[in-house]
Amino acid sequence: MQKITFYFILFLITTTVSAQDSMVKNLKFESIGPSIMSGRVVDLEVNPNNPTEFYVGYASGGLWYTQNNGTSFEPVMDNSETQNIGDIAVDWQKGTIWVGTGEVNSSRSSYAGIGILKSTDKGKTWLNMGLPDSHHISRILLNPKNTDEIVVAVIGHLYTPNKERGVFKSLDGGQTWKHTLFIDEGTGIIDMEMDPNNFNTIYAGAWERERKAWDFKGNGENSGIYKSTDGGDSWTKVSTEESGFPTGSGVGRIGLAVFSDQIVYAVVDNQGRREKEEEKREEGELLQKDFEKMDKAVFDNLDNKKLDAFLKDNNFPKKYSAEKVKKMVASGEILPVELSNYLKDANADLFDTPVIGAEVYKSVDGGNSWKKTHDSYIDDLYYSYGYYFGRVHVHPKKENEIYIYGVPLLASKDGGKTFKSIDGDNVHADHHDLWINPNVEGHLINGNDGGVNITYDDGKTWIKNNQPEVGQFYAVNVDDQKPYNVYGGLQDNGVWKGPSIYKASTRYQQSGKYPFQSLMGGDGMQVQIDPRGDSILYTGFQFGYYYRINTETGKRKMVKPQHDLGEPSLRFNWQTPILLSHHNKDIFYIGSNKFHRSMNRGDDFEAISDDLTLGGKPGNVPYGTITSIAESPLQFGLLVVGTDDGLVQVTQNGGVTWARITNQLPGNLWVSRVVASQYDKKRIYIALNGYRNDDFKPYLFVSENLGQTWISISSNLPNSPINVIAEDPSDENILFVGNDIGTYVSFERGKNWETLETGLPKVAVHDLVVQPSAKDLVIGTHGRSIYKMNIADLQKYNAIKNSSLEILTLEDIKTSKYWGEKYSAWGEVNEPEMSIPVYANKNTEADLVVKTENGIEVARHPMNFDAGFNYKTYDLSFSEKGLKNYLKKNKDQSIDKRENGKYYLPKGKYQLSIGDQQKEFSIK
Repeated sequence: MQKITFYFILFLITTTVSAQDSMVKNLKFESIGPSIMSGRVVDLEVNPNNPTEFYVGYASGGLWYTQNNGTSFEPVMDNSETQNIGDIAVDWQKGTIWVGTGEVNSSRSSYAGIGILKSTDKGKTWLNMGLPDSHHISRILLNPKNTDEIVVAVIGHLYTPNKERGVFKSLDGGQTWKHTLFIDEGTGIIDMEMDPNNFNTIYAGAWERERKAWDFKGNGENSGIYKSTDGGDSWTKVSTEESGFPTGSGVGRIGLAVFSDQIVYAVVDNQGRREKEEEKREEGELLQKDFEKMDKAVFDNLDNKKLDAFLKDNNFPKKYSAEKVKKMVASGEILPVELSNYLKDANADLFDTPVIGAEVYKSVDGGNSWKKTHDSYIDDLYYSYGYYFGRVHVHPKKENEIYIYGVPLLASKDGGKTFKSIDGDNVHADHHDLWINPNVEGHLINGNDGGVNITYDDGKTWIKNNQPEVGQFYAVNVDDQKPYNVYGGLQDNGVWKGPSIYKASTRYQQSGKYPFQSLMGGDGMQVQIDPRGDSILYTGFQFGYYYRINTETGKRKMVKPQHDLGEPSLRFNWQTPILLSHHNKDIFYIGSNKFHRSMNRGDDFEAISDDLTLGGKPGNVPYGTITSIAESPLQFGLLVVGTDDGLVQVTQNGGVTWARITNQLPGNLWVSRVVASQYDKKRIYIALNGYRNDDFKPYLFVSENLGQTWISISSNLPNSPINVIAEDPSDENILFVGNDIGTYVSFERGKNWETLETGLPKVAVHDLVVQPSAKDLVIGTHGRSIYKMNIADLQKYNAIKNSSLEILTLEDIKTSKYWGEKYSAWGEVNEPEMSIPVYANKNTEADLVVKTENGIEVARHPMNFDAGFNYKTYDLSFSEKGLKNYLKKNKDQSIDKRENGKYYLPKGKYQLSIGDQQKEFSIK
């Protein structure tokens, strides 16, 4: 047995940056939303005695609690060491919460966890109860008669083999664990359900799956269904060849629902091939397949009108007319088959695979035999990515009422013979969990990629419950407006634009306009804003589908380069990088496996490189692609490119020649970011990322000679893959980094790092940018939407770091007659507050003293200052002694006592001092 003591096992995130000793621990992040589009829900746990009370687990956004039917939520996992969730379980009698960390949907951004967490105080504190190498925990079952008896299903590592997967059981509340089911190092348990009347009877869905950066195999011989009749102590495989359930290499993800001791449902992602249907053809119409074996003579005799129609219908570039293509074939420049090949891209295997797809099976003899519930295919549910879904639910009191989901949410009232969609207008398309109220007809709670929805009429109408700010941002950017706007692309929730001064509020429901506005759907990606008016921007969705958008007129034009006839298809990364030139905003860059430049805002492109990758690998995910691009602000034509297969290449002459500059660096890593310095044209920063090989080390390097040599600057960063590095726009020594657990700053170009975490849970930071005028650091998190932090004081560090104490900028104060008073009889007393930023190079005690411009001391307060940045507050009131001093010198002036019993400073100029430091401020 594995003994686990009650402490956090910081397996993946052992931090060498000490937050407690950080000089920047008093700088605070502020959430600026948005919440309306939400993020991916992975689990719901509802109080069976009070369905208005429930917990929601988000894939990378933590655990949230509501006791008012989703009207509002509060986070209960923010002080834990991760926000990544696979499953949750709640002992409603004792109030104990269990969280299996690490999302199990096996997506590109399904982050690993740190084991199983437990809270006995409703989330105030968390204990790590073990299984640290599980990475992804799919299900937690508690024995309702003895909740110290726990059975846990583990799917295991996403990218590499490991032994800590299968089923684990504890009889002592998680202090020790027994590994009761292990199949092999590539097969884990994706779902596990118990007989609602008998904890001893448990079914487990085994799933063999392997994700690589270039391929995803979501099926295998070892996928199947296991059954235990002794509470998970031992297991028997029941999905045998004789059982009627699918077996063999095509069996993918399995979901289970147990109605009784005999009746069990299973949904399976069947990756077996279906017969491809004959493509329908209009009379005389040309189809792609026609050109696969066509010879030159037949091609030359094709009707030009029909050939032109084929070229237009299939979005060939306008330069390819029937007449031109025939000349190309006649001259031997291309063969007719190239017209077919042109339409085959690197994503074809991902989306165009004719698989059987979702199938539902039912057993009426406790899993001994299975029968498919339906005769025809269940189309338009999984498409070809069933690995992302895979759940089935049965009504607790109605054997034949079941629900399955993928892109739509489907309900069946006849045991799976027929289904109908119960999606609503405000329900996101991708579904991941469902709770069925056994006592109220039609009451469902649904968790999806867009948050939480509730229905009371079995899906005819839905309520949207998206108060938590849990958006999964891939990228963020800002414009130069005052106040500036923030732009960002999110996982499966499109691209949005909103004000940087946004504060969460439901007032938009009254006005009818949410402050953030949608710009595009799909999986939202990078955004580039043309600063010449800010009405033109470039953005798009996955695999390089970008558009130039006029936000005033709504017009959009696709700006995706295309290969020429006869050339191999271009490969575009899921998060294809784009860039507007620093030197000319008509120049637009985009990376596929080649580097493309447009001199006219994307109307036309030229490839200014050959393939800059190692050439790709066979698989169903585009690989051998460009992941990050940068242009030197100091020299036009100096460009840096990083790829998913670990290469960094540089050109100094606008793409005429390229040099590979990663020979001295670790290989086989994903280049997550390249930065061409704005301070020195020979300086390059790169971040390498091992996440896609379950390698969590920080890889961060700088070169001062265009990549001839490299220096590691990861120093004291924690073990967490790095997603982004950026320079501060005012001080070349200040750098910012975002990794899978937070944000960091260095004041000495990477020699040492400080953690920026106040106000921010440990969540993945995918992107960050500094707005130079506002002096705000804006971060896009993959699970908690967008945060900002004003860094004006932080930017002064290198100028003041040796000062024993320094009062930083004081803002003037505008007085109000409501200081110390209520705005109305029903309101709260208005308490004014002045923020006093102070830097100290060591822990210091000193008095804060306030005097009038004539030297009358009006207030004195002893204060403690931490080493680093401090933000103290002063309430602008007289001290008792200060009031006497003031009135003694100003006998003709009266100071009114306010409703809260305080006396406030009148208008005038004042001097604030701490130690030997002084600063002036005014009350106006």
